[in-house]
Amino acid sequence: MIEKHDLHHEFPEFSERIHALKMNDRHFARLFEEYHVINRGILRIEEGIENTTDEYLEDLKKKRLSHKDQLYKILSAE
Repeated sequence: MIEKHDLHHEFPEFSERIHALKMNDRHFARLFEEYHVINRGILRIEEGIENTTDEYLEDLKKKRLSHKDQLYKILSAE
């Protein structure tokens, strides 16, 4: 089974804050969208819809993790 990595599953405690920041913070909204584009790409590869090299998949996963770290930093800042 493929794990869900969308931000609402990753950070359920920040659900309301995610929504507010998407609406009011352009930088957060851009990072959020980029994160989900990367995540959808990874899912397509993991589901076998697209084929690629292991190296490319690992690079995508590293990029997703970097975005997730940046988004968490914004979410957890008070």
